[in-house]
Amino acid sequence: MTEGAAAHPTTAYALAVVAGEIVAGRFVRLACERHLRDLESGAERGLYFDAGAALRVLKFFTGLRHSKGKWAGEPVFLELWQCFIVGCLFGWKRADGLRRFVTGYTEMARKNGKSTLAAGVALYLLVADDEPGAEVYCAATKRDQARIVFSEAARMVRRSPGLARRVRQLRDNLSIVATASKCEPLGADADSMDGLNPHGTIIDELHAHKSRKAWDLIETATGSREQPLTFAITTAGDSLVSVCREQHDYSVKVLEGAVDDDSWFAFVAQIDEADDWRDPAVWVKANPNLGVSMKPEYLARKVAQAIEVPGRQNPVKRLHLGRWTKQTALWLDMDVWAACAGDAAMAELMVELEGRECYGGLDLASKNDLAALALLFPPAAEGERWKLLVFFWCPEVGIERRARQDRAPYDVWAQQGYIAATEGDVVDYDAIRLQIAGDAPGPFGPPLAGRYTIREIAFDRWNATQLVTQLQGDGVIMVPFGQGFASMAAPTREFGEVLVAGRRLAHGANPVLSWMASHVAVKQDPAGNLKADRQRSSEKIDGLVATLMALGRATLREADEGPGVADTVGVLVI
Repeated sequence: MTEGAAAHPTTAYALAVVAGEIVAGRFVRLACERHLRDLESGAERGLYFDAGAALRVLKFFTGLRHSKGKWAGEPVFLELWQCFIVGCLFGWKRADGLRRFVTGYTEMARKNGKSTLAAGVALYLLVADDEPGAEVYCAATKRDQARIVFSEAARMVRRSPGLARRVRQLRDNLSIVATASKCEPLGADADSMDGLNPHGTIIDELHAHKSRKAWDLIETATGSREQPLTFAITTAGDSLVSVCREQHDYSVKVLEGAVDDDSWFAFVAQIDEADDWRDPAVWVKANPNLGVSMKPEYLARKVAQAIEVPGRQNPVKRLHLGRWTKQTALWLDMDVWAACAGDAAMAELMVELEGRECYGGLDLASKNDLAALALLFPPAAEGERWKLLVFFWCPEVGIERRARQDRAPYDVWAQQGYIAATEGDVVDYDAIRLQIAGDAPGPFGPPLAGRYTIREIAFDRWNATQLVTQLQGDGVIMVPFGQGFASMAAPTREFGEVLVAGRRLAHGANPVLSWMASHVAVKQDPAGNLKADRQRSSEKIDGLVATLMALGRATLREADEGPGVADTVGVLVI
């Protein structure tokens, strides 16, 4: 690396972060390490950093004027972290001279100047990127939300004399007649997005998008542009099944080197998993503008309120500290849950566990909805984790409607083999029976009772009489399991506080189960006992309920020193 390259603001930030002179979270450090590494070896992949191009964009920002607050009318001087983002997006080039990055994903806490940064990027793409007929869109879930970044850009134009002379303004349109270029706000209505040819798209608050249609339409619409840019800006979200979480996870894979994608830039600012969210020293990791646009006293007040009022903790962790959470008071920490995936995916676990002893839990819920069977395998050796396989069934008819209704991709999960879609508009209990104890393979492979040593299957009595009777006739030990505190409290506490919190579980990263884990809520009785609460949970939790029943029976049986009770009694009521 040359001395000149090191002095460039983009690289200066990366060097300071890596040296520990600027406090940053793990993913930001990885982004900085990637930049420095590519300066050394990017040429081997046809990449180079055009310092002049990056400086040109940074200089463009100084010609803009702030439109609000105490800096209104003042030039926009980017903070060093902002120089890093902008410099990387516009400075990195391919061997053909075109920009390297097609997508820029930026995630950080609120009140850190994301809208100002995004508005400036939009104006550069419109005015100074040498793209005839440039179409630049500020996109969001609704047109009013899209106007936030667009309106900031419009105010910048009005306050910046150089731009005001060149850019024509209408209510929802900024245009340059000489180049036939325009910038407009765009609501995430799939029909209104047909026919777009974007050179640049700013996607505001991606976490609020309830479907991926807008993202997909924008991505596919850029095919005729030589160097399009999709710049997504967002806070952390509250759903693990969303287009934003998808892009977050992909960004992490790129930063960690699990995916090679030289066209994808990511800047993910959040406190780290091991950080105490109450510690002021870590807040800057999610708030790179702390002390500038984000006032420390404001953040301290928000955290103090959250400490005293637990119901405020999730919003504070998500909006101000970059942690992905749910809106309700939830049971499981999803960072810890992710750490419990284990080394093997579900398909590998199914093979690895063949012949092993396990305990089952069967939750049939409603016949026109999901049904779940959990098989829980106790450790076979000292230090081994408990292993978990969960199988799901749903009716084939109406699966896409249910997916829209529940905002969960049942149809995709069915295609991937995590859900078996049974014929008709209700769950086919015969299909479940045959998969458990039939004489031919089903959607999940050979019958489970022959593939694994199932000691017993606990079941919720509701709606299960016929199937349970049939399975008993097939030789499967079926044990009724109550759904009240008396039965559910012990496995609920054991699962949450020992297996998950202690990272003693391997669930194989089953996406259906992880979706359920991300929103399961619990309720507490006066004695402090906990149990999963279907009513308070924001989505379905059948797989977790089945798992808790399996654990309840497993812990009872594993604690028995003599023959298991169910070995001598066909049905035991708990």
